Amino acid sequence: MFAGWDWGTVAHDVTVIDDAGGKVERFAPPHTEDGIARALARLATHGDPGTLPVAIETTRGLVVDRLLAAGHPVIPVHPNAFHAARPRWGAARAKNDPGDSFKLADYIRTDIHRLPTLAPTLAQTLELQALTRQRGDHLGLRIAAVNQLSALLDAHWPGGRTIFANLHSPIALAFLDRYPNPESAASLTAARLEAFCRRRSYSGRRCGAELLARLRDAPTSASRLGQPIIAQLIRAQVAAVRSLQTSLDQLDTVIAEAATAHPYARLLADLPRIGVLNLAQIIGEIGPILERANSFDQLAAETGLAPVTRASGKTHTVAFRHATNHHARQALVTWIDNSRRASDWADQRYTAARQRGQRHPHAIRTLGRAWLRIIWACWRTKTAYDPGKHQPGQRPIAA
Repeated sequence: MFAGWDWGTVAHDVTVIDDAGGKVERFAPPHTEDGIARALARLATHGDPGTLPVAIETTRGLVVDRLLAAGHPVIPVHPNAFHAARPRWGAARAKNDPGDSFKLADYIRTDIHRLPTLAPTLAQTLELQALTRQRGDHLGLRIAAVNQLSALLDAHWPGGRTIFANLHSPIALAFLDRYPNPESAASLTAARLEAFCRRRSYSGRRCGAELLARLRDAPTSASRLGQPIIAQLIRAQVAAVRSLQTSLDQLDTVIAEAATAHPYARLLADLPRIGVLNLAQIIGEIGPILERANSFDQLAAETGLAPVTRASGKTHTVAFRHATNHHARQALVTWIDNSRRASDWADQRYTAARQRGQRHPHAIRTLGRAWLRIIWACWRTKTAYDPGKHQPGQRPIAA
């Protein structure tokens, strides 16, 4: 038997079919604890969960986790592939929830030998993935909040933006809290400013006179807002930036601890210039792909480092791969670009790619495939990367 699960945020649709494609049962559980529990119980009435594969158009989420926990083989079906297969069931490509759950079940009935089965990912890997992705989200929010603060200062108090280099630094936020408008800083002297910085352990190596000169040299705003309103606007935005920066600092601490304790860390920790955060990103994003990949080619394709080749008749093109795991590619590309600054071998391969006429992004992906072969070899043999065995002029470890 085979099952198709058309998932949703309000309700789901589930269809079970037999080996001949005949419909055995269909039901539409609501997206509640009782609904999901009843759906799993009804699936269990058709036999051992381990013998009832379930097709679903996602690789993650609550439903996938519950199906895996119940023991069902979960077959993730890419929406694009499923859409391309719709003409099997009608030229109109009709779409509705009951029809989709049946089509998903029928799709794996005929093609299950070609589709990967989702395996439970190591819990520590999922934790790192969640932590690093949340950090990325918070970093984007902090950048947006700092840009908003910068725009406020440009409009109402340009001096507050120019006195310190980074608006999200503790000293800059403390200064804007204490002096949130031009009026509050009108009587500020070099000595008072230097004392303020000293109390907050400022390490910017700029004396009070130099910082005060930056403040006084900035253009004077012609804002028509009152000084109390400007102070309120600035302090509210400073509070938002500080909250996000605090969250980032806490996440960095937790990520560092989790990355160090992860069982895969010893395999990759000695890669050149990888850093703790980038190591955590690579383990969190590449780890699940390594666990399910059957070959190096699959690994390179899923991480977006391999191009897409299209050959038909006299036409042959090699193009950039757009459909890929973007989080994994970004984590790898960030590290690969850093690696060439610490590894002569990596720099040699990058330079050779550039000399062949490849632009920087293309050359990085070319170098990345060489590094990925090494990561793949370390993963297969469970052997830690040894920089001493990897020198300029050597070819990458065979996959």
